[in-house]
Amino acid sequence: MAASRPAVALSLLCSLFLLCPFSSASEITLPSDSHKVSLTLYYESLCPYSANFIVNYLGKLFEDDLLSIVDLRLVPWGNAKLKGNDTFACQHGPGECLLNTIEACAIDAWPQLNDHFPFIYCVETLVYELKYLEWESCYGKLGLDSKPISDCYSNGLGLKLELQYAAETNALEPPHKYVPWVVVDGQPLYEDYENYISYVCKAYKGAAVPKACSGLSFNLIYGEKLIHPVCYEEIPAPTLLSRAISSVMSWIWKMATSM
Repeated sequence: MAASRPAVALSLLCSLFLLCPFSSASEITLPSDSHKVSLTLYYESLCPYSANFIVNYLGKLFEDDLLSIVDLRLVPWGNAKLKGNDTFACQHGPGECLLNTIEACAIDAWPQLNDHFPFIYCVETLVYELKYLEWESCYGKLGLDSKPISDCYSNGLGLKLELQYAAETNALEPPHKYVPWVVVDGQPLYEDYENYISYVCKAYKGAAVPKACSGLSFNLIYGEKLIHPVCYEEIPAPTLLSRAISSVMSWIWKMATSM
């Protein structure tokens, strides 16, 4: 059976990082850092459209020399809601709260983009393929030690990180309406988020223009409602099946971390 497109992409991405021995983004920068374009993705781990964007679109930053002009930040909170007493509920159930926190811990444990992005890409590939219960397999695939993440999750740091991401997301102006919510140099792209490379190239003011930006059309319209799927803030309550899956996932993780 032929390998799936995301699986092939993950293999290629891992090969890239192995060839570049997990070098930091700053180490492969070509133009001046002062001209880098800010790119922030506000997302939630189990939104299928967030997963699709990370797997099939965001990974393109690592092709050619696009990453040399971008400061990429990932903010795994999305449409989660604060409930008081430092508790919160996630749009797709407890399983999403778990993975949001795991990905927040990965960003904290491995702060360089070239260290945490492969892990998040791997997890979101499993979400995209409807195999997210297998997310822990990403440690083995990437040769990563799971202890920094399990410690972060169990000692309360993960909760602290998520509350920080909640504050950042809730302070957005204009407020986010859905995920993925992509912001380039402070400007949300609304439902044209899949076209983010064109916005990045247009915003870049440096002299060394990446070849990926050559020949792109910059006929961009901010705020237009294009046909790119999103997870809106308000959706019907999760089905019994999704709640059951999320509960089982949370139970498995608690059992694993308590051993």
